[in-house]
Amino acid sequence: MMKKTFFLASLLLACLPVLGGEPMRIGIIGLDTSHSIAFTKVLNDKQSEDHFVKAFEVVAAYPYGTANIESATSRIPKYIEEIQQYGVSITGSVSELLDKVDCVFLETNDGNMHLEQAVEVFKSGKKVYIDKPLGATLGQAIAIYEMADRYGVRFFSSSAVRFTVKNVNIRVKQFGNILGADVYSPHSVEKTHPDFGYYGIHGVEELFTVMGTGCKSVSRTHTDQGDVVVGVWDGERIGTFRAITKGPYIYGGTAISEKQAVSTGGYTGYKVLLDEILKFFETDELPFPKEETLELFTFMKASNMSLEKGGKPVSMEKAWKAGLKDSRKLLKKYGK
Repeated sequence: MMKKTFFLASLLLACLPVLGGEPMRIGIIGLDTSHSIAFTKVLNDKQSEDHFVKAFEVVAAYPYGTANIESATSRIPKYIEEIQQYGVSITGSVSELLDKVDCVFLETNDGNMHLEQAVEVFKSGKKVYIDKPLGATLGQAIAIYEMADRYGVRFFSSSAVRFTVKNVNIRVKQFGNILGADVYSPHSVEKTHPDFGYYGIHGVEELFTVMGTGCKSVSRTHTDQGDVVVGVWDGERIGTFRAITKGPYIYGGTAISEKQAVSTGGYTGYKVLLDEILKFFETDELPFPKEETLELFTFMKASNMSLEKGGKPVSMEKAWKAGLKDSRKLLKKYGK
């Protein structure tokens, strides 16, 4: 009992501001995405009067992780140079970074690396935000949550579109109960990730933000122009995601309430996401339950299974079982 109490106390202290009013120290894992630079520019702005900006500071970064996505790895030298201009030190390992910080942004562009890097952070007991995608696959996402539970660490993962003001207003039922929704976002195919897991996930996260959990089955239609994925939710509600492969680089959609059609919100910048991350670091309150994130990964898994079956509906239960089986294989590495 004493050991458990000591561990919980240490975990709490790990992410409290340093005595004397010093900012909470944040470390970044992965300098292969523009998010790392965007977050640092905001947080290390010494002239800002924003509460969160004054309460946090990025102090260290470990640049590496992604190895198999050339568009990501090619950014690293430039981003190392750029982030150092904001007073951020570069570390030679994740372990070295963890010794210097209170909380972590796991930004590595390749979702396949997130499980391994997240486990190292979990072992330190420090809270972490894991940028999208949580993992490249449903199996990886399940495994990350299980390892977080093992070490008693809280985290969340999200696209910025979950916190667009319009989407939040729909989510909290400002327009009444949502009967259905049709959303769209760009979909860039990335061979290292299953379909939608790399970039189309933005639109899937938007769909679940406005529809909530409760999807039962999924079917998918595919052409060279893009994809339309149809989910049937409890109460016979229908939600669709259009993945735009060829066409404009746009985000958005429409939610249907009991009385009106409401435009959903697309991408409006990183600040809404950053505020939620810092609020989590400060209060330990998660912005949404893990079940929602795992369900949207199940939705993507089911959509790929439907494609393999020529567009026939696939139950979410069947997709979940397949992901769970994959997670068991991954967890063997960690003795589980």
